[in-house]
Amino acid sequence: MAGMDRSKPPEDSAARFSSRVADYVRYRPSYPVRMVQDLVAERRLSAGQAVADVGSGTGLLSRLFLSAGCRVFGVEPNREMRLAGEAELAGSPGFTSIDGTAEATTLLPDSMNCVVAGQAFHWFDRDLARQEFGRVLVPGGGVALIWNDREYDSTRFLRGYEALLQEFGTDYGKVNHRNLQPDVFDRFFGAGNYEERSYTNKQRLDYPGLEGRLLSSSYTPAPDHPARSGMMERLRQLFQETEKDGLVEILYRTRVWVGTLNA
Repeated sequence: MAGMDRSKPPEDSAARFSSRVADYVRYRPSYPVRMVQDLVAERRLSAGQAVADVGSGTGLLSRLFLSAGCRVFGVEPNREMRLAGEAELAGSPGFTSIDGTAEATTLLPDSMNCVVAGQAFHWFDRDLARQEFGRVLVPGGGVALIWNDREYDSTRFLRGYEALLQEFGTDYGKVNHRNLQPDVFDRFFGAGNYEERSYTNKQRLDYPGLEGRLLSSSYTPAPDHPARSGMMERLRQLFQETEKDGLVEILYRTRVWVGTLNA
């Protein structure tokens, strides 16, 4: 937002998902397999090479890099999210869970071939994270910053869902990753040292799935918040008005900023 200093995250950014873990595990969208395949190919991530998934949460992105044969170090500061990720990926021998932050990962210097962050970079202190990523990456190692960017005006349902978030979300406008402007990426990577790309992605949800998807968001009012009941009533009304065969569709553009860090 204009005039705001977004170089530093909200103070509660590591804790605000603690009560939302179960919904996050079940209802957050994954990422396109093609996106991971492209990153693995262009970064020459051969089997066994190391990827740091910073802000790994419940392991949605880590799982895809593990499936591609990488060793993945999931760095997650929130205990509940980290434990959920460990449970989800318990059968994956290539996964290491780490209690750390983007600004202090605890990873060894020059130990990572690539650093990725899915749905997380807007929570980081960007200057400190850049310094830390440069420390842990091997020379020439890559960084990919990734978001599932929900479309908000292409269908009646999506327009209604966006209006609902604008009206009832506790700090939706403040924490929305769309606030990140091109100069943020110029400063982080170095101007001309990265590229932006996008992929299509979607979810088809029944009403319990839609409700769970909403409740997984950090800006959804808590159960005791005065706006909670109104938000849920509006959500059910929106679903009833727009569902087709008992489902609604959330469309995304999975957006990726990928490059290397200038010294």
